[in-house]
Amino acid sequence: MNIIIIDDDPLVVESLKTIINANGINILAVGYDGLEAVKLYNKYRPDLILMDIRMEKVNGIEATRKILKIDPNAKILLITTFQDEEYIGAALNLGCKGYILKQNIKGIIPAINAVYSGNMVFDSKIVSNIKRHTKKNISANLSNREHEILLLVAEGLNNREIAEQLYLSEGTVRNYISNMLDKLELRDRTQLAIYYYKSKDDLDG
Repeated sequence: MNIIIIDDDPLVVESLKTIINANGINILAVGYDGLEAVKLYNKYRPDLILMDIRMEKVNGIEATRKILKIDPNAKILLITTFQDEEYIGAALNLGCKGYILKQNIKGIIPAINAVYSGNMVFDSKIVSNIKRHTKKNISANLSNREHEILLLVAEGLNNREIAEQLYLSEGTVRNYISNMLDKLELRDRTQLAIYYYKSKDDLDG
């Protein structure tokens, strides 16, 4: 796996490099602001970019927006010391693949591996607040099967894994997810996961 690290604090960058190198992950480059993040992504096209949110010049949210315009499939894992609702909401609505707190040192490598594998990762302290951070409150009736698939999407399973667990074909799972996106007026499976957490009390009730 090849990654890029972006953080405006050199000490944090060095700490992250030490942790990541010790786990056999290749660091292609490091940068210290959002402008560098965009340039380095363009240059290296890494498997994943680990990026701080609060930075001078161009912050991590704006850099994420620019990178996703370049490559909608970019895997971006955002890190911060701030549990800032505005930033959390913006990150989730953009479709970033994860958002973790720097204090969660032990969770950084598992989060990187999970995002690299195609899953979504949200720090547990963030998940507890996620229900408040969608663009709008959408109400729709989901079938029991759609509810099951929605739960598995929220847990980060891919289509193959969902198909295996529910004894369906991957094509059937894709069709269910496509129909759910249309029904809920959502863009992608990241927003499906957000919808689940936002509506969890109602869905489980």
